[in-house]
Amino acid sequence: MKQVRLFGLVFAIICLLIVPLDAKAHEAKPYHFGFKKSKNGQLPSIAQEGFMEILKEHGAIFLGDSHKKELFLTFDNGYENGYTGKILDILKEKKVPAAFFVTGHYVKDQPELIKRMVKEGHVIGNHSWNHPDLTRVSADTIKNELTQVKDEVTRITGTKDMHFLRPPRGIFSEQSLAVSGKLGYTNVFWSVAYKDWDPKRQKGWKYAYENVMSQLHPGAVILLHTVSKDNAEALSKIIDDARKQGYQFKSLEQLKVKNYR
Repeated sequence: MKQVRLFGLVFAIICLLIVPLDAKAHEAKPYHFGFKKSKNGQLPSIAQEGFMEILKEHGAIFLGDSHKKELFLTFDNGYENGYTGKILDILKEKKVPAAFFVTGHYVKDQPELIKRMVKEGHVIGNHSWNHPDLTRVSADTIKNELTQVKDEVTRITGTKDMHFLRPPRGIFSEQSLAVSGKLGYTNVFWSVAYKDWDPKRQKGWKYAYENVMSQLHPGAVILLHTVSKDNAEALSKIIDDARKQGYQFKSLEQLKVKNYR
């Protein structure tokens, strides 16, 4: 009888130890953002990716109001390749708001461009200081990565608010969403994108134009990289032709409806 009781006690202790470990492992499980692309104006979908409910629970943005012909233009800025100035010129000329997600390297290397973004009314988003996989670092490291970017942008521009985060490489976990959420961030993913981040694999402005325009849909969150020459050369026509189709460009700060499909 004593042996049975002892076994039961040992089993109970093991269960208490294992369950929290399993829970922590689940919270840290990495997800790589992906989606079913829009075609012919149909809405994209993340329903088959296995993380839709997690994004919904944490209020992450993937898609705007699918009932309105609105577009949200966002750029990732890991480093400067000579095209951001031209992109800002076009946005200013066309009166289009955008969001720029910047890394620590970019903030340190391009303070004047950061100042110009803010001055011209664009949103500065957080892309982390060192561009790590946020699912493979501690909660304290996530906090430090995000705080460094925010503090440096504040030092340069005087602006204190930073509400949006784009996880490096689109990799996230329940923990990274929860930790960044407690810091006041909304995680921003995308519903229009193409492989544009490799400056050695540029294929001409028409390639960029066709990739973006073929995916347009109501409420689209568009992801582009500023290192792309193709993007810089296609942007003006993308804006003009999207407007011809009845679309309006809005700021991320105007995006309040989050649809999940």
